[in-house]
Amino acid sequence: MADADSLLLEDTPDLAADPTQADTLENEAAADNPVEDPELEAIKQRVREMEEEAEKLKEMQNEVERQMNLSPTAQRPGAAAGGGGAPGPALAFPTIEEKMEADGRSVYVGNVDYGATAEELEAHFHGCGSINRVTILCDKFTGHPKGFAYIEFADKDSIETAKALDESLFRGRQIKVVPKRTDPALGSI
Repeated sequence: MADADSLLLEDTPDLAADPTQADTLENEAAADNPVEDPELEAIKQRVREMEEEAEKLKEMQNEVERQMNLSPTAQRPGAAAGGGGAPGPALAFPTIEEKMEADGRSVYVGNVDYGATAEELEAHFHGCGSINRVTILCDKFTGHPKGFAYIEFADKDSIETAKALDESLFRGRQIKVVPKRTDPALGSI
């Protein structure tokens, strides 16, 4: 076994001792493969582009985070400005009062076609007033729509106008439109 190892060592050139020999070996390898695979070059170029794009996205994300930290709306009204906690932007989850106020500007829409989109519902209710949000509830296991939705308006007056669309046809189905109910003990229903 020692003889085989010594033969291997004898056949292997000492590249550290002669740097010109290393250049010669690289040139020989390049001569064996004079043209890089164009597909490989295209992949390498795409990777470089993706890395550049990722860097730009990181910069944009950092800029947005800096703006959120400077924004007075990033903190909840009444919250202490420097009140400990984790660094970074404050996540403003709505309070129960804010949820109830939003529910007071919302309607329940029943018998919604399963293929309906939020944009279609928004278009159907656009004459009622300015719409903040359209929520189509989906089954958490299958992801399929449940057949009803909630529409939150910018003002409470829009609810009365929206109730006029009760029993109107939407995508060939007669929809039910009623003000959204709220149970203060449970939050939104």
